[in-house]
Amino acid sequence: MRILLTGGAGFIGSTLLEKLQPAHAVTVLDDFNDYYDPRLKRANLNVTKAAVVEGDLRDPAVLAKAFDAARPEAVIHLAARAGVRPSIADPMLYSSVNVAGTLGILEQCRKRGVKRFVFASSSSVYGDSPRVPYREDEGDLRPISPYGVTKLLGEQYVRVYARLFGMRTTCLRFFTAYGPRQRPDMAIHLFARKILAGEEITMFGDGTTRRDYTYVDDIVDGLIGALGHDEQFGIYNLGESRTVELRELVAVLEKVLGVKAKIQRMAEQPGDVKQTFADISKAKAAFGYAPKVGIEEGIARFAAWMRR
Repeated sequence: MRILLTGGAGFIGSTLLEKLQPAHAVTVLDDFNDYYDPRLKRANLNVTKAAVVEGDLRDPAVLAKAFDAARPEAVIHLAARAGVRPSIADPMLYSSVNVAGTLGILEQCRKRGVKRFVFASSSSVYGDSPRVPYREDEGDLRPISPYGVTKLLGEQYVRVYARLFGMRTTCLRFFTAYGPRQRPDMAIHLFARKILAGEEITMFGDGTTRRDYTYVDDIVDGLIGALGHDEQFGIYNLGESRTVELRELVAVLEKVLGVKAKIQRMAEQPGDVKQTFADISKAKAAFGYAPKVGIEEGIARFAAWMRR
């Protein structure tokens, strides 16, 4: 299959790229922005042989160039501005990239007759829903950050294009992905680096917030499974379906790294949810999604990568 992969230089994208090759012909579209060091993203692609189109997906000329180069039969759209707290600081940027950018890609698919579209959404669409574990048929979604709103709007545009133009579409709600190549601003990577350096880590709240941490290889397996699942429109959670308290996460990091953490406690941050917890039964039934890597093994794998 010929695939256009947006955001292919990122953490999840580059891991997926390695799994897709050489079975598929993949073209990457990425703007290598400075949200974190672009050199890390370029290094992510060093182990692959994908064609790369560099540019902003909001630019129609860049999109045309990418679609011309890929001639895709399928688009996997991972590119986005990520992060809850930065979205509060600059909601206009997040709306521009995550909503208008997604709409631009869908329009290219419509014009060029690309029927298969996979969209990376987020557990952030659930907000602080009291109903756990989170199910895809939750009807009253109330995100509490601009980032979560942009992902929910992206899902709605995908649904509309599937209905109006006969596209075969899937939205995947990722739950706190981690592992090798993880963004350096994310908690596990940031904590590990600071613990090893003997620096303080900042724990927001009392340490009882919970997350459904999902190892990147399991996310990627879910992406590949979804790509092969034919449907007009579907939404699926991709999580481990286990919650881990923040203080438990720190304890696992201390054990794996062999270093005691120095902790600075701060008030909870606006936009942060109390917990995330995925019901993954729908993805399991549809395309056999079955996460294999628990938090202890996943942290050990991440730590080994970071030390290398």
